[in-house]
Amino acid sequence: MQWSLERYNDDRCSGETTVARAVWRQHGREWGEVVERKRFIKGNEGIQQQEEKGLRCLLRGKMVSGSGICAKRVVVDARHHMLGRLASIVAKELLNGQKVVVVRCEEICISGGLVRQKMKYMRFLRKRMNTKPSHGPIHFRAPAKIFWRTVRGMIPHKTKRGEAALARLKVYEGIPPPYDKTKRMVVPDALKVLRLQKGHKFCVLGRLSSEVGWSYYDTIKELEKKRKEKAHLVYERKKQLNKLRVKAEKAADEKLGSQLDILAPVKY
Repeated sequence: MQWSLERYNDDRCSGETTVARAVWRQHGREWGEVVERKRFIKGNEGIQQQEEKGLRCLLRGKMVSGSGICAKRVVVDARHHMLGRLASIVAKELLNGQKVVVVRCEEICISGGLVRQKMKYMRFLRKRMNTKPSHGPIHFRAPAKIFWRTVRGMIPHKTKRGEAALARLKVYEGIPPPYDKTKRMVVPDALKVLRLQKGHKFCVLGRLSSEVGWSYYDTIKELEKKRKEKAHLVYERKKQLNKLRVKAEKAADEKLGSQLDILAPVKY
């Protein structure tokens, strides 16, 4: 069984065996090496079983007992991810019990040029109930709702299990608080640079939505610009504080001098 490695924290959960945390989806390609695996043979039947314990924690959260699912929400940055591939992976995570938050849905990519995708969406808009169009299908224009509807199509949402899985998903345009201060993940199996061949046309979901009736494209761009400026100031402040700390530690070491040899055995 192979698992694709995500960009998670290095914290490890308790367990006899530790392996790299991966997307809960089997496939034929492996992203990252397995830290350690434990194998054993059951009886004399020669059946090899592989036990993977202590999967890498996501977002420093505790694991749900025996499931390999993180108790906290996983925040996925959807920028430059392919729409269908990201939706399929998120849908599988939701069905496995994982809570997922997807931000920056307006930056999701779709293979095919903008004109072609717009023509397809306009054909979709003509599909309706003749006698009472409000009964459906509902044509969402916002990027977050388009992504939500794509995930819904990959989940048995009319069953109790599917309804509960869909309730574990949250989608947003931009990065609203408190997720702007949370570590965000990427999904390598859905990245455009890894999945879309060079030279192929693509379009951005936010631009497509603005062409078919979504009126908040410019508003989200302004809010994202302000968020990035604020985040840049915080990052510069953090770098200055790190420089001051290194300088203070160096000055303290020079001041202590020979006393450092005495403190060395008890330092940690």
